[in-house]
Amino acid sequence: MRLANQDLLKNQNYIGGEWRDGASAIEVRDPANGELLARVADGSAADAKSAVAAASAAFPAWKSKTAAERAAVLKRWHQLILENADDLARILTLEQGKPLAEAKGEIAYGASYIEWYAEECRRAYGQTIPTHNPAMRLSTIRQPVGVVTCITPWNFPNAMITRKAAPALAAGCTVVIKPAMETPLSALALCALAEQAGLPAGTINMVVGSDAPGIGKVLTQDARVAKFTFTGSTAVGKLLMAQCASGVKKMSMELGGNAPFIVFDDAHLDTAVSACVATKMRNAGQTCVSANRIYVHEAMHDAFVEKLRAAITELKVGHGCDEGVTVGPLIHRRAAERVNDLVQDAIAAGARVELGGDFLSHGENYFAPTLITGVRDEMRIAQEEIFGPLAPVQKFSDEAEVIRRANDTPYGLAAYVMSENIRRANRVVEALDYGMVACNAGVFSTTVAPFGGCKESGIGREGGVEGMAEFYETKYCCFGV
Repeated sequence: MRLANQDLLKNQNYIGGEWRDGASAIEVRDPANGELLARVADGSAADAKSAVAAASAAFPAWKSKTAAERAAVLKRWHQLILENADDLARILTLEQGKPLAEAKGEIAYGASYIEWYAEECRRAYGQTIPTHNPAMRLSTIRQPVGVVTCITPWNFPNAMITRKAAPALAAGCTVVIKPAMETPLSALALCALAEQAGLPAGTINMVVGSDAPGIGKVLTQDARVAKFTFTGSTAVGKLLMAQCASGVKKMSMELGGNAPFIVFDDAHLDTAVSACVATKMRNAGQTCVSANRIYVHEAMHDAFVEKLRAAITELKVGHGCDEGVTVGPLIHRRAAERVNDLVQDAIAAGARVELGGDFLSHGENYFAPTLITGVRDEMRIAQEEIFGPLAPVQKFSDEAEVIRRANDTPYGLAAYVMSENIRRANRVVEALDYGMVACNAGVFSTTVAPFGGCKESGIGREGGVEGMAEFYETKYCCFGV
């Protein structure tokens, strides 16, 4: 892999300020063509314990630094990421598959969390509480929770790390991160720049490893860990929550979704189609907030489908580094096969493929951007998180009906509403049981606002002031006078 800054390409785990080898190695391959990119040290549960020990040892000194001192280091990290953005984006595209333009967007988005929390840590204000007793003075202060452990996914291998590590470090916590095996190079490059920025040894640690159960058990059950944060599937999240329960760990969980995308008959058609393509096809549909169930009012249905078909036809599939590509491969063959299974199940149940619906000759991990109509609520395609470039459209007749159908799921991460009627928009946004609702927009995530879900889509928030609060303990102080 050719980079302007070859020092970003690391293949060892980062523990206690040292780059460490493993007993064996994990192969990292380009999902677009299977090309071997690197062999990375395969960390173990013992390495995870070493990382937690290093974070625990570094915590007293790091939490004792002033907010301004921590902010200065984080701002240097932020600046180094921006200076190396092209290389970081290339690494990300090669190991994850998303188009280079999207990768560059992720690098900027990920860096924005570091800048935001470098500023926000200066505002960790406590309170003076009006006393109930003239002989007492009451107040609260905010203090860092302690060692924070993180497990992050492969679909956003840069931003999902900074979204967790930045507020934790800014609050005065130290962190241990297990990135996805599919995309460790982006994670290790971030550590290389954190080291260069001057983050003290042990404040940030990275353990890549194939022993997910063993490493996960350390990160959720080691007594020195104060908080655990995870982004991934609901099924895995439930297992990790159970493990955290034995030690009563604080937790943040950003889990699966089944996002409804509702197009009312008063929607602006072009806006609705553009927003649908933006949320559905970004990262080849491999995002937790992708539109999963597209509900279109029966009066708008045919016109919407026609325009959506035309828009999807304009997408260019290929290697993410190639000029003009807008849709890359899925992360691996299993992911592509699962999307195909959902398509075939829908066809067997009576749905109709309007466009795509099959594997592509570009490589074994490519699946065609697909449009399906005639979908019904009981089909697997409407019940399961798709995680692929597959747009299933259903009809609806009235507002109350579509709200009921949209809410009829155990998930509650994100939802979308397309309507030019402000009264209807407000009603529906409030009625949807989701942690985030976007109206007349397809991409909504931002550093300054909270990201997270309800029901089986998660616990806690990332981003905004809420994201910072996740890494503090509020201590009540009572003084007799």
